[in-house]
Amino acid sequence: MLKAWGQQPVTDSAGMGTMDEMGGMDHGEMGGMSGMMSQEDMTALEEAQGTQAACLYLEQMTAHHEGAVDMACDEVADGQNRHAITLAEQIINDQEAEIAQMLTDL
Repeated sequence: MLKAWGQQPVTDSAGMGTMDEMGGMDHGEMGGMSGMMSQEDMTALEEAQGTQAACLYLEQMTAHHEGAVDMACDEVADGQNRHAITLAEQIINDQEAEIAQMLTDL
């Protein structure tokens, strides 16, 4: 996407690294990232069944989406690339609508 915007791709040494590097991470290591599930959250969801599983899923996804909205708001406020800002605005709109739906479903 960065190339389409006339920007150079981010190297592995910048930002969060590659997704492969994140694959082995304990989600608890990402505690500073808003909306990231802890290992305990993931275990609880894996072990839950029926209505309890559905409620946990909706609660955890709501928190995850709220984290995405927070990150997108930061981009809108501080971003320098108009394409990234436009994408962030779209993410805010989409994620807020999904949050509202999930809260209704709870």
